[in-house]
Amino acid sequence: MITLHGTPKSRALRVSWLLEELNLDWTFSYLDFSKGANRSPEYLALNPSGKMPVLQDGDLVITESAAICMYLAEKYGHGKLLPKAGTLESARHHEWISFIITEFEQPLWSMGKHKFALPAEVRIADMRNTAIWEFNKAAELAENKLPDSLYLLGDELTVADILLAQTLLWAQVFEQTLPPKLTAYFERMQQLPSLARAIDKAKASIPEET
Repeated sequence: MITLHGTPKSRALRVSWLLEELNLDWTFSYLDFSKGANRSPEYLALNPSGKMPVLQDGDLVITESAAICMYLAEKYGHGKLLPKAGTLESARHHEWISFIITEFEQPLWSMGKHKFALPAEVRIADMRNTAIWEFNKAAELAENKLPDSLYLLGDELTVADILLAQTLLWAQVFEQTLPPKLTAYFERMQQLPSLARAIDKAKASIPEET
């Protein structure tokens, strides 16, 4: 049994999206951060940092969303969603993933951390201005790197596409303006049925207020 722990709008979405793209049987375990669910002894036993997402696949427990996605694609992709190891395409795929999680996502997460995630006493109000500048530089790089093909590496969807598109969803949430090629790419990715299924499954896991 595969269980994904997280919240619908977090990095867990990139994992749930991939799980749906792989057509796997899985469950979403909703974490109510407002009630400290991520600090419970049970959750800290899975991830001592208290962060999400966490994936359980049988006896395996794995953290870090990009690592989770790579693991799932390697184990269950049957040759899809990842280029063949050692090829030029694989090198480009590694390059994209590294760029997405270290350069493209980080300014957005800085906005989030200094708006709601960090303790109030250590937040820096002016951090948003710096983060916007950093994001615009990263978006310009991504715009120039983006190929004219349907996806990042041609006509086949890869893990990197899901990571990039989920990060673009964050950019939308934080009201950032995207250049034209990235905008068109994002619109294409949002049409994938697997994204809608992932969002619906995560929302269905949230208990109704009593």
